[in-house]
Amino acid sequence: MQRRIVESSALNSLGYDSSARILEVEFRDSGGVWQYFGFPSTAYKRFISSDSLGHYFVTKIKGKYPELRVK
Repeated sequence: MQRRIVESSALNSLGYDSSARILEVEFRDSGGVWQYFGFPSTAYKRFISSDSLGHYFVTKIKGKYPELRVK
């Protein structure tokens, strides 16, 4: 999945596959890459346009979707 670099103190890059509804997040501190399943495109649009990607991730994504570490 292609990811794009983002401006965030917590996240390094984000990718989204709308047909599979998979969000992919690369974390800045660990370099870990995680995928989140069943992630709606409307939520992705809100996520990437939020004032703080890290805050949005912690409050709206983490622990709320099935996840898998891929790297």
